[in-house]
Amino acid sequence: MSQPSSLDPLFDSALSRSLDEHDRNLWRAIREQAIGGKRFRPRLLLSVYRALGGTDELSAGFVADAVELFHTTFVIHDDVIDGDQLRRGKPNVTGTFSARAIAAGAPQAQAHRYGETAGILAGDLALAGAMRNIAMCGAKPDVMSRLLDLVDLVLHRSAAGELADVRVSFTGADLSDVLDIAAWKTSAYSFELPMQAAAILAEADEHVISDLGQAGRDVGIAFQLLDDLDGVFASPDQTGKDPLSDLREGKFTALMVFARSTSQWDDLSPYVGRADLTLAEAGRARTLLTESGARDSVLALAGDYRRSALASAARLPGDASDVVTAAIDQILGTQASAHGVAS
Repeated sequence: MSQPSSLDPLFDSALSRSLDEHDRNLWRAIREQAIGGKRFRPRLLLSVYRALGGTDELSAGFVADAVELFHTTFVIHDDVIDGDQLRRGKPNVTGTFSARAIAAGAPQAQAHRYGETAGILAGDLALAGAMRNIAMCGAKPDVMSRLLDLVDLVLHRSAAGELADVRVSFTGADLSDVLDIAAWKTSAYSFELPMQAAAILAEADEHVISDLGQAGRDVGIAFQLLDDLDGVFASPDQTGKDPLSDLREGKFTALMVFARSTSQWDDLSPYVGRADLTLAEAGRARTLLTESGARDSVLALAGDYRRSALASAARLPGDASDVVTAAIDQILGTQASAHGVAS
């Protein structure tokens, strides 16, 4: 169980008003999803808020928990979109309700549909809960208006990024498209939202809000670039993912964009998007991605975005600069060290 927070009354209230055991199970699944992560987004918001001189911990706590509920929303819906039934090695909302349906005697297709239905509804309820938390944070009307504008922008960008991420799997993409998707799908809600919300709550100057947005955008892109490299080159122990999944899916990442422009692409392309790709063939694909220079190109680009994020952090006032710089190092630290990305 997580430490007490404003999420506990929300879930307790929802469970007390549940209509039947299935409704209760849905809310329990949402709660499990919401409390199972590292909560780095709420922690980021609170640390930046304090560094900027914010003192209303209760108000900031409500918004921090809302940010975690937004994350819960996107994770649940992303699993539905990707057809995944596991999260952190355990059944996610879709997988849990699919298994319940099978146990009740439903055929596989019907059980899967029930699981996806639960996932869609759970994500919707988490989103409504996030908005409720913001509405209850007690901020002044002008601050509340700015928070809602920020959330509206982030939701629009996240939806556009998710749609584009699926679309480029059949249309293809250039590097600009891939970076836009990273900014919309990863940077917007994971980094820009918590840091800019903290600044709005602390009533910071406009240039501070802008610099935090730029730092968040750049660190998010760097994170996604390195994450895509990990999806191909890292071991399952490091990522918790199937090391063949990205290659088998033919996921359209910056790594593949760079690879397609090299002379090794003709040799590499038969291994990309092959559902039956073997470990040996994946090893050959990794060798070609390295020999082609595609891997080094992605590393260099991630390094550029990391340095840009740090430059934006350096422009922030006092403690905020130190907090955001430390956060960037923490967010990218393990990935950057593993890949040799320099500051």
